[in-house]
Amino acid sequence: MEKILIIEDDAGISDFVNSELIHEGYSTCTAFNGREALEVFEKEKPDLILLDVMLPELSGLEVLRRIRKTSNVPVIIVTARGETYDKVNGLNAGADDYIPKPFEIEELLARMSAVLRRAVPQNSKQVVLKNGQLELNTDSMKVVLQAQELNLSKTEYLMLKLFLENQEKVMSRSQIIDAIWGEGHYIDENTVDVYVGYLRSKIDQNAGTEYIKTMRGAGYMMLTVK
Repeated sequence: MEKILIIEDDAGISDFVNSELIHEGYSTCTAFNGREALEVFEKEKPDLILLDVMLPELSGLEVLRRIRKTSNVPVIIVTARGETYDKVNGLNAGADDYIPKPFEIEELLARMSAVLRRAVPQNSKQVVLKNGQLELNTDSMKVVLQAQELNLSKTEYLMLKLFLENQEKVMSRSQIIDAIWGEGHYIDENTVDVYVGYLRSKIDQNAGTEYIKTMRGAGYMMLTVK
C-alpha cells in the first residue's frame, strides 16, 4: 500500500483528496503549511507527494527544493489553472508532474498511477547503457558522467534512458511523452523542453560537449559521443 503525503492548506480540498485516496486503497498523511510538510515528510517517508504551490510559512516550491536535496520521492505539484510560471518552476525544482486546480479526481488518480509506475524500476536484468563518458545502470538507476555520479529525478532518468536507447534517432516530443508518461496522458509538449533543459544543464554543460541535439521542427536526438 503506497503512502501519499497531501500538502494542502485548504482544509476542504485536503479532506476531499484524503478521503478519495483512502477509498482507492492508499495510505495517507497530511500537512497544511510548508514547515509542517517537511516535518511530516521526514517522519512518514511517503511514496508520493501531492504538493500545493501556494502554502503558508514556506512555499511549495521551497519545500520541493529542500526535499530534492535528500530524496527523489515522486512529487506532483498542484497549481492554479493557467499558472505556467508555477508549472515551469515546479518542474525546474524537480517535480515529476503537475495538475492544475480545479481537477477531476479521476485525472489526479491517473497521474498518480503513472508517476508511481515510473518510480519503480521495471527491469529485472541489469543493463548498462553507455555513450562516451556517460553511463546509466538500469538496475541501480545510477547515472555517471566522467566518473561523477549525477543526481537525476525519476523523470530525468527515464528521459535519459530513452535517449540512450535511441542514440542517433530523432525523437519527437509526442513520442517522448508517450514513452515516459504513457499514451493518452495529457502533457504539454513544453514540458519535454523543460526536462531536456535539465539534462543539458547536468550533462552537456558538465561534459563540455553536446549530447542532446535539437532537431528543429522535429524534436530531439542523442548524438553518439566518442
